[in-house]
Formats: sequence, structure tokens, C-alpha cells
Amino acid sequence: MNIIVSGSLAYDRIMDFPGKFSDHILPEKIHVLNVCFQVSGMKEKLGGTAGNIAYALTLMGEKPVISASIGHDYDKYFKWLSKNGISTEGIRIIEEEFTAGAYITTDQADNQITGFNPGAMKYPSSLDFSKLDPGQTIIIVSPGNFEDMVNYPRLCKDKGIDYIFDPGQSLPMWDAQDLISSIDGCRILIVNDYELDLIVHKTGLTKKELLGRAGTIITTLGEHGSQISTADDEIKIPVVKPSKVEDPTGAGDSYRGGLISGLVCGKDILQSARMGSVCASFAVESYGTQEYSFTIEEFNKRLNG
Repeated sequence: MNIIVSGSLAYDRIMDFPGKFSDHILPEKIHVLNVCFQVSGMKEKLGGTAGNIAYALTLMGEKPVISASIGHDYDKYFKWLSKNGISTEGIRIIEEEFTAGAYITTDQADNQITGFNPGAMKYPSSLDFSKLDPGQTIIIVSPGNFEDMVNYPRLCKDKGIDYIFDPGQSLPMWDAQDLISSIDGCRILIVNDYELDLIVHKTGLTKKELLGRAGTIITTLGEHGSQISTADDEIKIPVVKPSKVEDPTGAGDSYRGGLISGLVCGKDILQSARMGSVCASFAVESYGTQEYSFTIEEFNKRLNG
């Protein structure tokens, strides 16, 4: 089965400020803000929805293809993908742009200031649908280039390709009609509970009406697990307890990787969601979205535990 992961590739630059932002911002001067925070260092992590999901799928033994755009500073990311056996053939290089990047500064009170440069993500990845075998392909459309997110569901339906729609943080950009069109016909709509409420508000459709358009809705609930909703039933999937919680960032992408792996292996939706929960339990044990790993034996121990 060909697994196409459409989304973003990004560098996350993470910095710590050894103080509190509030001590250096005068409320009466907020309209003429001009401050500089000297950080104690910077860590660079590889991220982006496509990279994170593809990494999880690779740990599950799959061979995903990434459909995304990356900038002229791609060398470090490509070396990492190559090291992990992840193909770069579907990645479009935009020589005149930097790779998408998040610049995140956190103070001692856990307040954050983030700057995000979309960079190469502004350009569509130009996936060639004519080369895809509809019966042997599944695509996850996750947050990335917005043009891809709007067009790929339509192209999937035109070609008869199964797709998972994962709008995530792109939701504020959507108009109601394009959003409904992208949900209509997807195999799975996967969102968190806040995003589901936002979709209901934006489209004017109830959850029951959304289920008339999507085959299944999976709602991720963080530490409370996930919920599988179909036209006939709603089933709660419990969280799989990790050995420790280091950083929950990226757990949702890891869940998606485990879920898709189960689906392409012929598991039913409940078994696949359980596999997603196991995969996510490893992700939260490491700082960074592509820092964790596990063996098949370790995975199966949690799956069957």
C-alpha cells in the first residue's frame, strides 16, 4: 500500500528566557513595545506535520512518501530523512525560500512568544496524482500548504483514492463551503475536540450531519485518549500510559502514524486507533517530535498490555 503524507516540513527553534517576560514589559508602554530578550541558548528540532507523521509510520515499519515543500536549507532535514529510510522524492525544494520555521521563546513562567515563518510552505508540493494507483494508495491531508489542503481532497475523490482529512491548525483559514467539500467523502475526519467544535460552528453542520459526509470521525482528547464516531456508534479508546511524560508536542502526529499503519495492515478502525494510542505513548516520552523510538517488541508489549 502506498502511503502519501501531505503536510508541512519545518524547523523548530526553541529558546529559553531565564526570567519572566512580564518583568520587562511596561503595561503603560505596550503601544510602543521595543524589547529584547537574551536567551540562554537555542535547540533546533525537526518538525512539521508531514515529517512527524512519516517518522511515526517509519517506526511502524511502513514506507511513506512525503508530499511537502522545503526551502534551500533542506540539507539537515534530508540527511535525517535518509538516515531513517524516508523517501524525499515527493518533496519540492523551493530554492528562494527558507524552510518553514517556528521560533519559540519560553520564559520561566511557561509563557511563550512564537514567531512563525511559513517560508517554502507557501508553495504547493505538486503531487502527481496521475502516477498513483487508486486501489493501492491512501493519503493523509494534514496542515501544510493551504492550496494542497483544498485541492488534494478533490483530486482524491476524482481518482477514487481513500484519504484522511486532518485540517488541524489550518481551520481558521477555511471558508465553510471548501471545508464541507473536503470533509465530504473522506474516509476519516481526524480532529481534536476544540477543532471539531470549530468545524461545527464554521460549517453550521451538526456532528451527526458531518458523519453523513465523512465515513468516520476520530476525535483526539489528549490525556483522555480518543473517540471513534460512526453513524452507528461512538467508542472511547483509552490512552496508553507512557513511562513518563516529557513533552506532549507531536503526540497527535504520532497517533496518526500508528492509526494509518493499522489501516494499511487491514486492522479495523478500533484496532488501528489503539495502535495510534500506543505510538503516541512513546512520543510523549521524549522532548521533540521526532526524538522517540521503539522496537516492535516494545510496541507489542504496550499494545497487548
